[in-house]
Amino acid sequence: MNRLRVVHTSTFRYAAPVQASYNEARMTPVSQAGQTVVSSRFEAQPHTWSYEYRDYWGTAVTAFEVLVPHESMVITAEHVVEVREAAPPRAVLGWAALRTDEVRDRMAEFLADTPTTAAPDEVVELARTAAEGFEPSDAAVAVCEALRDRLEYIPGVTTVHTPAAEAWQAGAGVCQDVAHLALGALRAIGIPARYVSGYLHPTRGGEVGETVTGESHAWVEWWVGEWVAYDPTNRVPAGGHHVVLARGRSYDDVAPLRGIYAGAGTQELDVEVRITREA
Repeated sequence: MNRLRVVHTSTFRYAAPVQASYNEARMTPVSQAGQTVVSSRFEAQPHTWSYEYRDYWGTAVTAFEVLVPHESMVITAEHVVEVREAAPPRAVLGWAALRTDEVRDRMAEFLADTPTTAAPDEVVELARTAAEGFEPSDAAVAVCEALRDRLEYIPGVTTVHTPAAEAWQAGAGVCQDVAHLALGALRAIGIPARYVSGYLHPTRGGEVGETVTGESHAWVEWWVGEWVAYDPTNRVPAGGHHVVLARGRSYDDVAPLRGIYAGAGTQELDVEVRITREA
């Protein structure tokens, strides 16, 4: 078990005073099997009103607005979370069970493509080849590894909204691209899959008390009778170094911050994630 303190700070600076802004933040982790939220704090400065709710996908959302003129806005999300390595799935279905009408109806949202997850024909064929001879759970790992072998991790080549097909054509991308490609490939061969956003402690077995620069990260979960979490970028099961924030069909469902503002000029954004292992 790891106890991690995560401090995520986003600082917006505007070229001219902004008269108002309206925002939604998905920056609060949830307690679930393998993850316990010990404490959580979300703060936006300035702000004049806020409201918390859970969205359709079960993600904790803080909606807030700023109705006073401001030249900057600082959002701080600080959490202490206990995370454990994932246990092996207890219920593992075969291909025949996954292809029943009951399962396909129940998991329809996680079998359908989105504009950013639609896999090109070459990826679909790669997935079919990689999965050959495996049952769904092992096939999913094989598909993710085959995709990762073909995609180089290079920041700056894509954005969070880049379609999976474009990242594949470029042969490079970051964790969001790997996750989107994995989702499209898994769904194409009939395995329900969803996008997960959160944080990753970059060092396995990091020293207690040491604060490091962490990462906002993305990985996937596939359903084979129960949900199985896997980090295709790093080729490992997601667990003791991953903190879950949100889930959905793709990044568009889980963006950490989404909003609009009224005012002239452009904005600059600085983001810092600091993670301390406390136990």
